[in-house]
Amino acid sequence: MGPGMKRTPIARSAAALGVLCGLLGLLAGLLDQTWKLGTIGWFTGGVLLLLIALFVLLDAAVAIQKARIIVVPKS
Repeated sequence: MGPGMKRTPIARSAAALGVLCGLLGLLAGLLDQTWKLGTIGWFTGGVLLLLIALFVLLDAAVAIQKARIIVVPKS
């Protein structure tokens, strides 16, 4: 696997979990239920996971771009 290729599925999984946490927070708010983490806790956890996924995905993109740069020696 090339550089950054292992991080992309990790970022996608974290983004999916972040969306799931956000939806659980929305569901808790709509049902007006008292859950262990509450509406704010689930939503904040989802946002945090999405931010981590974004940073990991950007890091993977930078690693891929760095690997593509070819240094041409002077003649």
